[in-house]
Amino acid sequence: MRAIKAIFIKQAKDMLKNFSVLVMFILFPVVAFAMTVLVARGNPDIPDNMFTLMMASIFIGMALIQSASAVIAEDRETKALRFLVIAGVKPHSYLLGIGGVIFVASLFTSVAFGLIGGFNQSEFLSFMAIMVSGAIASIILGATIGIFSQNHQAAAGLSMPIAMILGFGPMVAQFNERAERIFRIVYTQQINVAANDFSVGIAQPLMIVWINIAVLAILFAFAYSKKGLRN
Repeated sequence: MRAIKAIFIKQAKDMLKNFSVLVMFILFPVVAFAMTVLVARGNPDIPDNMFTLMMASIFIGMALIQSASAVIAEDRETKALRFLVIAGVKPHSYLLGIGGVIFVASLFTSVAFGLIGGFNQSEFLSFMAIMVSGAIASIILGATIGIFSQNHQAAAGLSMPIAMILGFGPMVAQFNERAERIFRIVYTQQINVAANDFSVGIAQPLMIVWINIAVLAILFAFAYSKKGLRN
């Protein structure tokens, strides 16, 4: 627990100093707010929360995957993991520390999305439940990509196409029925599915997201068995 806390604090300080990472947690809700105020609320044909859900899906699918993969790949490149292993820090402690910082940061961003979306109390809680679950899935996927990547550039090259598909896929699915059928099983799409009609509940969307998490956890376990966290 002491190692997890130390890594968490170190990574939190590093994130506050890293503008390129920090801006991703701020930019998406800012864009959602601007598009909601300037476009959605002045157009009766556009739902008020359309841009909120769109940006939330892109944030979960892009920002978190790229953040997690970049952090781990950078530590592999700089040999920081080797020193952590020598110091007796276990791999799971490292992952919990790194992932915990990204997860907490995503909570603040998710709250911002929820406030911009104008949800009532029960809708807000449901929205947060699906966002938190999606964040866990993306962090696991990003960590897996980071393990497979030898350096920051490799992580960026591998994570970008995956993040773009998962991030922008739900937006395409809003306008294309075939894409909607394909992305229905993808966790980022479930943010739109759940928030578009809270009256039917979020049990099914959450179930799909957690099935995604289980599959990604198996993928991570495979990556760890093959590559590990050692440099």
